[in-house]
Amino acid sequence: MPEKISYVDNYADVTVYELTQEREAILLEKQTECTFMWTNSDNEPVGVIMNYIWRKGSIWLTATKQRKRIPAIKARPAVAVAISSRGTNIGISQAITFKGKAILHEDAETNEWMNNELANAVRPHDKEQAKAFAQHLTNSPGRLVIEVIPQKKISFDSDSLFKNSPTGPSQSQLS
Repeated sequence: MPEKISYVDNYADVTVYELTQEREAILLEKQTECTFMWTNSDNEPVGVIMNYIWRKGSIWLTATKQRKRIPAIKARPAVAVAISSRGTNIGISQAITFKGKAILHEDAETNEWMNNELANAVRPHDKEQAKAFAQHLTNSPGRLVIEVIPQKKISFDSDSLFKNSPTGPSQSQLS
């Protein structure tokens, strides 16, 4: 692990302000929205906002076969996923980006598992809504699961940066 700088005199190199394992785990548990990125057939980068879950050391998403990202993933399985803390109750400016390999799962067992896990994650306070959402996903024709197996990660924690900064603590440190 990189040594932490004791005093910040500029923000040129923020690579030393990584999320700790504990804060990374909290971010991945609390957030359910990410930016999923791939390249199209012209080798142009493309990204969309999607719901996800973090389970079994992978990022899990779902889409139907007619989405442009599915043939792109089949042709070029190298993808990236960016996740930020924005919109959660854990503070601002925590982020992690995973570069990885996408695997498409079309089997009913994986789809059912994913649909239930995702529905419970995005509808945590209403079991009936979660059940209805899982059923909606299951009944969507051509639905499959995208598993992203992380191969590299880049993370950032503004609380770590601002702790010893002349600009002072971040808003999450004040609450």
